[in-house]
Amino acid sequence: MKPVRRRDLAVLAAGLAVAVWLLVRTWYGELPPLRWWLPVPLAVLAVAEALGARTLRSRLAALRQARAASGRGGAKPPPGPVRPVEPMLVARLAVLAQASAYVGAVFAGVWVGVLVHVGPAVRRLQAAGSDTVTAAVGIGCAVVLVAAALWLESVCRVPPEEDGPSEGVSA
Repeated sequence: MKPVRRRDLAVLAAGLAVAVWLLVRTWYGELPPLRWWLPVPLAVLAVAEALGARTLRSRLAALRQARAASGRGGAKPPPGPVRPVEPMLVARLAVLAQASAYVGAVFAGVWVGVLVHVGPAVRRLQAAGSDTVTAAVGIGCAVVLVAAALWLESVCRVPPEEDGPSEGVSA
């Protein structure tokens, strides 16, 4: 698996922002009201991924510390029992992180497109005030989701081996 390129996320968000701005500009009067809680599920997913990244990072660090202690006599072993990490769990979390990064970029683009239209219209349209708040909350939640997803993806990366690749493995 290749890591998510930040450039791809930025291009996706920018392209969708332009497309959504054009759509909202055309049909803004026909859209239902945008409530502030609409982007909250993105924040919930971001919190879950951040907690997962923190937990996985600490478990992997304890596992590496235990391996170093068993390999060398001088290294300090971890204080408690070390729970092994299932390799398939790490692979699934990496896939979840990549998918969430793209979803966050999509929603960031959508909310930026909405904000670009409703932001300047706050003084002349009554509904634009609450829609501006919703768009700002949406952008914040989407950006937090992208950051949490990229952090989880970085935690899932396999560190390079210290002694080089093992026998039979070509780089």
